[in-house]
Amino acid sequence: MLIKDIMTTNVVTAPSTMLVSDAKKLMKEHNFRRLPVVDDGKLLGIVSEGRLERVAPKTTTPLLWQITYLVSHTTVKDVLEKNVVTIAPEATVEQGVALAQQKKVGALIVVKDDAIVGIVTTNDFFYKIVNPTLGVGEAGTRLLVHGGGSGKAAQAIIGKIDSLGIAIKIIWTLRSPDGGQDVIIQMDTEDAGRVIKELKKLGYSAEIRAR
Repeated sequence: MLIKDIMTTNVVTAPSTMLVSDAKKLMKEHNFRRLPVVDDGKLLGIVSEGRLERVAPKTTTPLLWQITYLVSHTTVKDVLEKNVVTIAPEATVEQGVALAQQKKVGALIVVKDDAIVGIVTTNDFFYKIVNPTLGVGEAGTRLLVHGGGSGKAAQAIIGKIDSLGIAIKIIWTLRSPDGGQDVIIQMDTEDAGRVIKELKKLGYSAEIRAR
């Protein structure tokens, strides 16, 4: 899967002259927490909800007046983060995750030919990749089959479930504490009892896992 498959397009941006107060309104209106700053098509930086909230008064006048004055006079240029982490739309999702983790950022600006074509955030990685892969929110029952992650074992287990007329929605393997390979299978049924019983006949122990 590529970054362009999960990125948000039609990115909302702000000019460097936009006031912090207006940037806050814009972010609230669109329900996002990061806003790329662009002048004449050139990416200058990015402002986050956290950066906007940290605009603090520095004078000795009454606090409320200070805050009101600063918010109404400070522009995003004064608070933007200049070291923006960018990525190409043809990069893989794995490359994107690794880059975001390495740079410790929650968003990557997607750039092609020096133009912003999208943005990917932590939420995109979770909602569009992790959740579907793990079956978060999917109906059915999830089974952990101990030692069922090897090729032949997985083939036998899948064959048995299929013979029972139960559809498999999601399947993945994971390393067990003893170094072996277990398999997790999410099935389109709320009753896993007969599956567990049949797998036991094949020599595999299985347990229901919370979804």
